[in-house]
Amino acid sequence: MRHIFLAASTLALLAAPAFADEDSTHGTLTLSAQAELAVEPEFASLSGGVESRGDTAAAAVRANANAMDQVMSSLRRAGIAGNDLQTTRLSVTPEYEWIENRSQRRLTGYVARNTVTARIRELDETGDVIDAMVSAGANTIDSLTFGADDVADAMDEARSNALERLLEKANLFASATGQELCGINHLREGQARTPVQPYDDVAFRAEASLMDSATPIAAGELSLSATVSAEFCIRPAD
Repeated sequence: MRHIFLAASTLALLAAPAFADEDSTHGTLTLSAQAELAVEPEFASLSGGVESRGDTAAAAVRANANAMDQVMSSLRRAGIAGNDLQTTRLSVTPEYEWIENRSQRRLTGYVARNTVTARIRELDETGDVIDAMVSAGANTIDSLTFGADDVADAMDEARSNALERLLEKANLFASATGQELCGINHLREGQARTPVQPYDDVAFRAEASLMDSATPIAAGELSLSATVSAEFCIRPAD
């Protein structure tokens, strides 16, 4: 991966101490800059499961457990390792219907929900894994996101790019106003955005009868960003 290294003059500016004197010729300039970097996705995270209903909580839970056993088995058969499967939601809630002009409500049963998140490391198999879940009885697909395991080097490159842009911008502003940079009083990094890309078209109520072929999935690219801001010391140019 390519890295951007700052020139010696830039590093000297970063290392310059803040000016603590009362020299009125010194002003300040506050700016920020952002840089984005695209990286290739390395895995997909698929969340889905089963929603079951029953006249009693026990009946709903029982039906849900039986269906989820089939879904979990289908994921393992699809090649998802045990440490890449995690239960992320488990709930049982009552359901009601309103009666008498919505002045009262009546208990109609219970809903049990169980959601599992599977990490898919072979991206070209993502559509097949979705189909396997649905064919095994999953009736909810909540989300599909793409991510990468190790982005430390990419984040450092984005930070270097952002810092380079910040210094270029500062020099531009100073030069345009007849000033020059004389140090950095404060330097701060904003919140970095790590690359997790949602696949917005996947959230749906699954119908197994509609899954006639592998679900088409495009992983695309992940975008991460870094933001830096600084208060520069400026003074009239010589």
